Amino acid sequence: MPTVVIANLKSTSIRFEDKGENLLEMLLSATDWMHACGKKGRCTSCRAKILQGAGDLSPLSKTEKQFLELNKLQKDERLTCQTQVYGDVRVEVPKPTQLPHLEYSE
Repeated sequence: MPTVVIANLKSTSIRFEDKGENLLEMLLSATDWMHACGKKGRCTSCRAKILQGAGDLSPLSKTEKQFLELNKLQKDERLTCQTQVYGDVRVEVPKPTQLPHLEYSE
């Protein structure tokens, strides 16, 4: 059972029965998460900083590789709409994509 922990959002923990779940869908089941392009991988608003468990995520998508090359995505960030989860992961919401109505820790 994969578990995703959002470190800077009161360490919110999300567990799912199936491996290979979409990271954005997992996050949205527990909290609000920015995703401006409608989950189509056309922007970087749904990105998450991966603190632990990068090896338990699907390989980078073509879209993520393009954003990395354009420096619109950092090496430790993933587009949640393009990423499947296969094991335990710890993430953080980057400052530029934090929602104003949620309370984040540093």
